[in-house]
Amino acid sequence: MINIEVVLSPALLHLTNVKDCNVVVIDILRATSTICTAIHEGAVSVKAVKTPADALKLKELGYLTAAERDGLKLPGFDLGNSPFDCMNGMVTGKHIALTTTNGTKCIEAVAGSGPRNVLSGSFLNLEALAGWLVNDGHDIVLLCAGWKDSFNLEDTLFAGALAESVKRKAPCRIDCDGTLMAMDLYGCASGNISKFLEKSSHYKRLSHLHHEEDMKFCLQHSVFEDIVGLVDGDMKKI
Repeated sequence: MINIEVVLSPALLHLTNVKDCNVVVIDILRATSTICTAIHEGAVSVKAVKTPADALKLKELGYLTAAERDGLKLPGFDLGNSPFDCMNGMVTGKHIALTTTNGTKCIEAVAGSGPRNVLSGSFLNLEALAGWLVNDGHDIVLLCAGWKDSFNLEDTLFAGALAESVKRKAPCRIDCDGTLMAMDLYGCASGNISKFLEKSSHYKRLSHLHHEEDMKFCLQHSVFEDIVGLVDGDMKKI
């Protein structure tokens, strides 16, 4: 029976044993949604790095560089942290070095803790990801990137949606209060997720920066079949 645990913030990750688990990193607005989009659009890989300087070092090796802080693309980089930056052939056949405010550091943080797999979670590939997790059959940890180590609504909402989908497909053990809360939150919001999130801090932050189209895109359900996971240090289609 698959156990599902939700970690509501990266600041709580040290309390969770992820060894041999499938860890899904969740940064819905926008890093993991952008990673899934980049791979769907034909990027060979996305390397999550901590700092802009780390990304720029990889430019010398032929990587496209992508950087965002506090919702804004950093000057001097090829791309920001928007799914739309990855479309129209921009990333096809390319390797990308990506650094963001929240999501990319979570990928790096969990990679060295012995997980079975590190996966990129988004509403865009929700059902495909749930099916993959069920077929693999191992325990699941859903790691919410949050906002600067704090809880946020959108990542927790997706964790609840993914837990619900896995539970529909296979017997699960859910003894984690974080998982129960996330599932209840999704139950409250599922009728109109966009409307529910309008009151959230990051939705307001990104709206102020005119990223409404990004958010609308990221909240689409199950439009991709791609499963994206960490392979030899880079996020790739698996």
